[in-house]
Order: sequence, then C-alpha cells, then structure tokens
Amino acid sequence: MLSQDQIKLFKAQGFLVVEDVVTTALPAVRQEYEAALDTLWQQWRAAGRVQDTPGFENRIIAAYRAGCEYFQPLDISLPTREVATDVPMHTGPATFEMMRHPRLLDLVEALIGPEITSNPIQHVRIKPPATDMRDGEHRAHITKTLWHQDRGVTQEIADDTNMITVWIAVNDATVQNGCLQVLKGSHSRDDLLPHCPLPQVGIPDEFISQADVEPLPVKAGGVVVFHPMCAHNSLENHTSGIRWSFDLRYNVTGQPTGRPQFPEWIARSRAHPETELRDPAQWAKMWDETRRRLSHQPVTEFYRWDQNAPYCA
Repeated sequence: MLSQDQIKLFKAQGFLVVEDVVTTALPAVRQEYEAALDTLWQQWRAAGRVQDTPGFENRIIAAYRAGCEYFQPLDISLPTREVATDVPMHTGPATFEMMRHPRLLDLVEALIGPEITSNPIQHVRIKPPATDMRDGEHRAHITKTLWHQDRGVTQEIADDTNMITVWIAVNDATVQNGCLQVLKGSHSRDDLLPHCPLPQVGIPDEFISQADVEPLPVKAGGVVVFHPMCAHNSLENHTSGIRWSFDLRYNVTGQPTGRPQFPEWIARSRAHPETELRDPAQWAKMWDETRRRLSHQPVTEFYRWDQNAPYCA
C-alpha cells in the first residue's frame, strides 16, 4: 500500500497524506449514516423540533440550528465523562467494515507492523458551517479542533505504545471547509507540548510556531496518517456545507491503548489470523457491554493536564 519513499517520508515528517484508501467503503457508510440520521429525524419531527428537510447534509445543519443532539448518537465511541445506561452511539456494520478495510490495514501494517489492534480512541466528526456555531460552542467534534498531540489525550500508560492515527475524509477536506493542519517537526520532540484541558484539551497558542504550520487537504476516501507526537488541529468550516471525517487509531497488539476502560479488538494478525474480529455484531456487543459496565462505575479521569498550570491562565 505504501512505497518505501512514502514510509521514509512519514518517518521524516510525522505525517502523510494518502489519497484513495477507503473510497470503495464510503457509499455504504454514507447510506448507513443517512438511515441512522433518518431515525433521529423522525423522533425530532414527532416532537415538533424540526420540519421536513431532505438530504443528510441539510438535516445535519438543520439539526444543529434546532439544538438537536446528533453527535453522540452518530459517534463511534462512548463519552469520556459519565456514561449513562441509555447513552447512544453508532456501531453499524458498514462503519466496522471501513475500519478493517484491507487497503487501510495494509497502510497501517506498513507503518507499525502486522499485529494490529483497533484502538478505541476514535470518533466521527460531522461539522456544520462556522456561521451556525452557537456562542460557547467548544466541542471538538462540532467546531474547530484545537492544537493537540494524540499522545497528549491518552493516559500515560500508553506513552510507549506504537500507535498511529488515520484520519479519513468522507467528503473532500479543504482549507475552506476545515481540513487538518500539522505543526511540522513536532513529532520529533522527546516530550509532549503543554496542553490545557479546557475548553478542549489543547496546546496554548504560545507553543505553536505559525511558520511551521501546514494545512493538509485531502479528497473523499483519502486519509491523513500521523504520528502520536505530531501536533495538529483543524480549521473552521467556512463553507455552507458540512465537513465529515472519521479519526481512527491503531496500535501494536498487546500494547496499552491509553483508554483501558473502552474495548479494543484485533483488526489484523499475520501470526494468528483466527484472533481477528470479523463480526460487526460482536463489535457492537463489546460496546454495549462496556456501556453497562461503566454506567455503574465512578467517572474515570482520562486526561493528565491541570487547568491551573501557568500556561493555562
């Protein structure tokens, strides 16, 4: 999947844009999400919160304007705070198949080896236009994402884990609609940059050199792959449509994921292929069991940062 030149480039710069990786999986994913949103839409419409609106994109924008919560029901993870017994999430089979798409796993294998675990730190991000953002909207899955390093949003137990992030564009990601940016050279640091936990977990601007910032547009079906120490953020969506992406992580099997409360699963194993998870119903069951377990436990602190640090003032 990756050439030797691409592998060398990833190691040198800590990120890589690769076009046409999961393109064949996207029609089924879009259809699955349209059906999931339609179910939500009928509930909101029955409650008088929305009116007839055709099209997935138009419905996302209308739902945000109406204050209807679409993010968590469409996300592929549980919340990192309190987990209720009825908190929704999306565990559809088309999304599961995208996560184990052969071309995607070939790419991951080229960078971390053939024993691959799907890391549970994963999300969908469906972002309405910036002009629709309410005052005080800071959710990273809805508005722009602040500068951060992915190692900085895991627990310390995963600091030595061999892990990469694969960011998937479901529609074309452009500078105008809020593509990712990276801080060149940040992956080669020995230590994490300081982060603050609010309003999102993010690196204060004083630690970001704008001269080293590079935007990474990518077409639908393409991906951005980056090292866990590569600092990145996303721009605001300054178009009239949505910007839709998934971010997935994969790590070497047997190493800590950084979120032990959530389920991990083996996406590929050359040594023991019989251990690979191939059943989307089993994936959904793992999350259902996790929801039930966490609903009876105290809230776990997922982050290591202190809001009272001097750089957070």
